[in-house]
Amino acid sequence: MPAPRKFSDEMRDRAKRMVREARRQEPGLSVNAACKRIGPQLGILPDTLRGWCKQADVDDGLAPGTTTDDRDELARLRRENAELRRANEILKTASAFFASAELDRRLR
Repeated sequence: MPAPRKFSDEMRDRAKRMVREARRQEPGLSVNAACKRIGPQLGILPDTLRGWCKQADVDDGLAPGTTTDDRDELARLRRENAELRRANEILKTASAFFASAELDRRLR
């Protein structure tokens, strides 16, 4: 289970907008420098804000990588796959048990 979120979605969106706006106003400003400037103003660690900005760039198609939607879908499919594997193992075990029980009954 993931840790509870410390910042609301609105706060995250506001912080990402502020970083993008700062970079738009100063074209040479890096994401790192913008996050170091804006993060403390909002009470957000610069590394945290940088991670949000990088993921937002991926989600918006501005940078290569796995989008949030794709990551969530992949995690859901992995959970489903694991559940199906467990169900198959249970069915195999039950099938073997009942087959051996039937064989024992016929041999008597």
